[in-house]
Amino acid sequence: MKGQVDTQYGKVLIDTDVIAIYAGSVAVECFGIVGMAAVNMKDGLVRLLKRDYLNHGINVTLNNNKITLDFHVIVSYGVSISTVSDNLISTVKYRVEEFTGMEIEKINIFVEGVRVID
Repeated sequence: MKGQVDTQYGKVLIDTDVIAIYAGSVAVECFGIVGMAAVNMKDGLVRLLKRDYLNHGINVTLNNNKITLDFHVIVSYGVSISTVSDNLISTVKYRVEEFTGMEIEKINIFVEGVRVID
């Protein structure tokens, strides 16, 4: 499914993968986020994704041109998860809405692990 923005010159269609990659790059810049997580449903294992695969830790759903984002993240040890989540939500909401021109309806954050940062 693609998001649609109507302009005076025509329609702009935005693929959900583009939104996921952009949201992932914004998320890893946020304080306290180590990276995106990939969850293996078969084994229940969680692994940290490399920067090239940020969109695999994010699920984007479009409903009536409103975006719902599901983030699977790994956070830094010793930080407040609620503070990191609030920062992630506000930063991603602002930047993705500016980038796409579409409204974000909901952002869900799933903390899949904690890592010690050296």
